[in-house]
Amino acid sequence: MPKMKVLISGAGITGNALAYWLSKLGHNVTVIERFPSLRTTGLQIDLRGPGVKVLKRMGLEEAFRANSVPEQGLAIVDRANRRRAYFGVNKSGKGLQNFTTEYEIMRGDLCRIMHDVTKDKVDFRFGVSIGSFKQNGNGVDVEFTDGKAERFDFVVGADGVGSNTRKLMLGRGAQDAVRPIRGSYTAYFTIPRRIQEGEEYHSTFYLATGRRAIMTRRHSPDEIQVYLTCNNHSERMKKAHEDGMQEQKNMLAEIFQDAGWQSKDILRDMFDSDNFYCERIGLVKLDSWYNDKVVLVGDAAYCPSALTGMGTTCGIVGAYVLAGEIARHCGEGGKTPTDGLDAAFKAYEDTLRPFIDQVTDGVGDDSIFWSLMPESAFAVALVNLLLGLAAFLRLNVLGKWILRENVKWTLPEYDELK
Repeated sequence: MPKMKVLISGAGITGNALAYWLSKLGHNVTVIERFPSLRTTGLQIDLRGPGVKVLKRMGLEEAFRANSVPEQGLAIVDRANRRRAYFGVNKSGKGLQNFTTEYEIMRGDLCRIMHDVTKDKVDFRFGVSIGSFKQNGNGVDVEFTDGKAERFDFVVGADGVGSNTRKLMLGRGAQDAVRPIRGSYTAYFTIPRRIQEGEEYHSTFYLATGRRAIMTRRHSPDEIQVYLTCNNHSERMKKAHEDGMQEQKNMLAEIFQDAGWQSKDILRDMFDSDNFYCERIGLVKLDSWYNDKVVLVGDAAYCPSALTGMGTTCGIVGAYVLAGEIARHCGEGGKTPTDGLDAAFKAYEDTLRPFIDQVTDGVGDDSIFWSLMPESAFAVALVNLLLGLAAFLRLNVLGKWILRENVKWTLPEYDELK
């Protein structure tokens, strides 16, 4: 195979996964990251279905399990902290995973695992990003934010929902590819909570009135993760989200001040949390994931939103398919190293889009998740009752009807990647 000079923008999980596969093929890979070092922050993520298969094909299952979070299941509680339903992890190896999977891990740990197997084979450059690029002939001339310039055979944007690479690829004045779900916000942060005697590693979900919810997850003996989710259509919330972390915390404290359960203590400790992130939930939708010698992967191309539970899976599956199609179409015999890239990028999109379309089907303002976020106390009690009945009957309502693991799609086999 002709060896190519590749630039990947973004050193997250997807960028590192793609760097692994392309370096395995022998390409000269450079990964840039705008942060000054590898970002190992973030809360708990999981892998499902084809994502688990890709992990195994990378030979990383053992490292993953050694760093996994031992979460046992999801408890639904009411205002008085009484358990109303419980959905345990599916350890049978058969059927769909539940809300908690066998493959739970902190985002930073998975990013570090991916990076450790690529760092000696790939040129990583931190504290720099793409300032501009110009496609010229059979390559891309890139100018970086540090003033340097370099030419690459092709460029990959793996730089997340707010992808700078995507914006440059689409051009000035193009419509934003992010499609926010109306009024939907979630804040993620960690707070100190020493584990108590007899306490186990459960996720706990509390539905409050007013289309609000609080979830906690324990991943260590010393702290817990907190997720504050609300469906709020006020201009104040929209403005607070745009005004930065402090305003986001202030607004969330106002929204959740009368939510009940453990909200008072959680909001108090939220203000001291440095590991805080608030997002307006949305999807990324594009007519095409590539333009000539620039291609997008992961959230930059097809963020499925946190509502699907499939974001990390989509990212590493996308990296695998992109590398596999490059290996398949850019073989020997081309006049230049980049011969076959157009066919590879098209095959990547044709192969993966049916999977992404199923994952994101129906996710929007009328999605099941938001319809289950009740307004009144009666509606909260009714939802808790229905979830309790589902748990008693051992119905996997979360895995089957809310999360998007149940996709009819077969992960391709690429002999070139073995």
